Amino acid sequence: MDGIRILALDLDGTLLDSGKNLTPGNRAALEDAAAKGILVVPTTGRFFGGMPESVRNLKFVRYAITVNGAQVYDRATDAALAREEIPLGTALDIMRRLDGFDVIYDCYQDNWGRMTAAMQARAADYAPDEHYLKMIRELRKPYPDLKAHLEEYGKDVQKIMLFARNLEVRAAISSMLAESFPMIAVSSSTFNNLELNSANAHKGLALKRFAEHMGFGLENCMAFGDGANDLTMVEMAGVGVAMANACPDVRKAANYVTLSNDEDGVAAALRHFGI
Repeated sequence: MDGIRILALDLDGTLLDSGKNLTPGNRAALEDAAAKGILVVPTTGRFFGGMPESVRNLKFVRYAITVNGAQVYDRATDAALAREEIPLGTALDIMRRLDGFDVIYDCYQDNWGRMTAAMQARAADYAPDEHYLKMIRELRKPYPDLKAHLEEYGKDVQKIMLFARNLEVRAAISSMLAESFPMIAVSSSTFNNLELNSANAHKGLALKRFAEHMGFGLENCMAFGDGANDLTMVEMAGVGVAMANACPDVRKAANYVTLSNDEDGVAAALRHFGI
């Protein structure tokens, strides 16, 4: 497809296999696309430093859409091309409300994770998946009291993420957020978490802003995803691709459904479209 100039690629469940690896097949497909002048843009709920080295070290990756669209990052200049963050006061209000539920939560701020130490210590009870548990333990700076730190530091928050042991609790929190915080977008990347961003921080809008910055439109974008936090970019891109393992809403919104993330689905789709 000659009109595609940007590949926007979710990582977990999409570009990466179930072991969180960039497979040789997918890597070779991205190298071929980059050699044709197509921009390869990781598009993730993670902050840039939290992406796997196998992706961060790709020499042809200069830009990334991170934190579910809260930031469009240019690694060459170490600067944000666009940002949409949760105002500090709103973030603190949300955290105070979350304290009434059986959850653990953290936040992203200044491209790193921050968390109350006592919650981090209990992470295994709430995040049984080994990969999420590893991220919580290694990519979160612990504080005696996260809210107190945020108040003292005085900066806005990129994202709040929570894990619930009980799916009924997660549903109750979703209802509370919808009623009390309509300015917050709620998505998820695994079965028992919620990810909270500014309503204007989503992957679709970030992709649109990035494409326009580069002189392109959404019709020049192909977006790959599997989870609820990928839905907006799969809907908005000129070509939206869902993985075989994608949630029903993403599959329904996609123009094309490829193989799963464990079957080099990204590479298969690029072959299908002649990229």
